[in-house]
Amino acid sequence: MFIARQLQDKNRAEYLLYMWQVEDILRAHQCDIDRLRKGYLAQFDLPTDRRVEQEEWYAHLCNMMREEGKMEHGHLQINRNVIEGLAEVHHLLIGSTKYPFYREMYYKVLPYLVELRSKKPSTSTPSRGVAEELELCFELLYGLMLLRLRRKPISPETEAAAKDVSTFLGQLSDYYKTYKAGDLTLD
Repeated sequence: MFIARQLQDKNRAEYLLYMWQVEDILRAHQCDIDRLRKGYLAQFDLPTDRRVEQEEWYAHLCNMMREEGKMEHGHLQINRNVIEGLAEVHHLLIGSTKYPFYREMYYKVLPYLVELRSKKPSTSTPSRGVAEELELCFELLYGLMLLRLRRKPISPETEAAAKDVSTFLGQLSDYYKTYKAGDLTLD
């Protein structure tokens, strides 16, 4: 929870990856605050007031997971909103002539996105455009993180793709922060 607060304004990409990890932790504990308290939260040595605050935050997320039907898969609406916010800034940057470097980074990761999309099972839901592309970027980085945690081999091609995608999302996060501060100049 405290990490999420720090990342929320500092780096939207890292914040989202962290929140996806929190969703998986909640699922691993069946969105049950008692199981979560014993199996996960107990490891944190916090003063009573911070421990209570942390438990309330996790309990609130557990309730959201149940209410939104995300106990087995999918992402909370608050996390989907992060992607939508990044997509909004992405549209502004792509539509501006002031950010050719950003546009170049985007076009560099597009082939990876096409490949990732081709490997995903086909769904009957309509494309969400840029938001869907950004979600693919995050899925690549999150999947890579899980592979590393499991000490699974990662191909050099995947490492290269992840590096480019990470750079792209990092730049988008920086521009998002600038946009939110009201300092993003457009044409």
